[in-house]
Amino acid sequence: MPAESASATASETVAVTGWGRTAPSAARLVRPRSYEEAVGAVRECGARGGIPRGLGRAYGDAAQNAGGAVFDMTGLDRVLAVDAADGTVRCDAGVSLHRLMEVLLPLGWFVPVTPGTRYVTVGGAIGADIHGKNHHVSGSFSRHVLSLELLTADGSVRTVAPGTPLFDATAGGMGLTGVILAATVRLQPVETTYVAVDTERASDLDDLMARLTTGDHLYRYSVAWIDLLARGAATGRAVLTRGDHAPLAALPARARRAPLSFRPSQLPPAPSFVPGGLLNRRTVGLFNEIWFRKTPRARTGELQKLSAFFHPLDGVPHWNRVYGRSGFVQYQFVVGYGEEDALRRIVGRIARRRCPSFLAVLKRFGEADPGWLSFPRPGWTLALDIPATLPGLGAFLDELDEEVAAAGGRVYLAKDSRLRPDLLTAMYPRLDDFRALRAELDPRGVFVSDLARRLSL
Repeated sequence: MPAESASATASETVAVTGWGRTAPSAARLVRPRSYEEAVGAVRECGARGGIPRGLGRAYGDAAQNAGGAVFDMTGLDRVLAVDAADGTVRCDAGVSLHRLMEVLLPLGWFVPVTPGTRYVTVGGAIGADIHGKNHHVSGSFSRHVLSLELLTADGSVRTVAPGTPLFDATAGGMGLTGVILAATVRLQPVETTYVAVDTERASDLDDLMARLTTGDHLYRYSVAWIDLLARGAATGRAVLTRGDHAPLAALPARARRAPLSFRPSQLPPAPSFVPGGLLNRRTVGLFNEIWFRKTPRARTGELQKLSAFFHPLDGVPHWNRVYGRSGFVQYQFVVGYGEEDALRRIVGRIARRRCPSFLAVLKRFGEADPGWLSFPRPGWTLALDIPATLPGLGAFLDELDEEVAAAGGRVYLAKDSRLRPDLLTAMYPRLDDFRALRAELDPRGVFVSDLARRLSL
């Protein structure tokens, strides 16, 4: 392992990929263990620059940097202070949401926003401006950030507050404004580690959208699993689950003895080698049919553990391996309210194309967040996983991109690995502001990634 100078930390050259395991690129992985080492790593990152990386859950190439440096920030993982009275936490950016839950839930607090995995860092949550099942109520993660410490290209550390251009460029900025070192976050109070969940089946896409439109305001959390292999009259059939944090009074007597216990169960990890083609139209179609049919037509008040409701896939370590060595593409887009016809067309095209996706979810977004490159905007968002080996996948997704852009929508950069740069400006109206601030803040291009090069960010 080559050694860095005394001001930085040790590094090694490795192949780096996103969670989708596509398009690996070789980079020098640097692991700072202190703020001082992080400053040294940035100052000495070399001509190809560097990019911060958390737990590697960005699906595409946002945390890759071919020929340059990648700063693994997971060594900065201290929970610095918890104000249990006010409901705030200050922590290093390398702290995972999982670790925050371990610390905060016994005190009666929960993270304000969580995506489908708790294995993301706080820095990554801000850099990707993550959203969850509660965006229609709570917005994205950065809306709950009270301040952050940002290491910029000149080696200085700035305290950045919401409402400033630098904050708005950093929230959703994919690590391209600097390295987030620490943040203070406002939390969500809870009485238990359970969610009271209502489940219902929707017969098709129109039925699903009607149920979401008329009922989402009654729930803090809402998400629909959608069967993208169903066709004809069943196109877009779905299982809709919605809920809220269960109060103490809703728990059975036995569960009330330790209402804030947080011990997620875990299955054995997915094997390191899985034959390609395991997830195909036949196997995914069978899974989808069983999943839809086994779900009750309507069920109310079911108590689910937080981990089961929010993060079911976290129970299988390295679940991304089930797609085989070729990996998969996660595609997520949003189109605004009033563009339901565009959503219908896209879902219909995916169904006719027979894309074998068993991880497909539809949600409604609330008000847009202030981040210049933040993904959410009011409207409908669909996310799906597709094996990377599906014939003609690139051309097919290019066509969907064009339809999304024509409808005034956008794709999620934290999950992207193949968007054409010519569509980016239409999707993100504040892109020129972001580029201008980056040019002023980082004129030498210290912070750069494969994503940034591909899209000229």
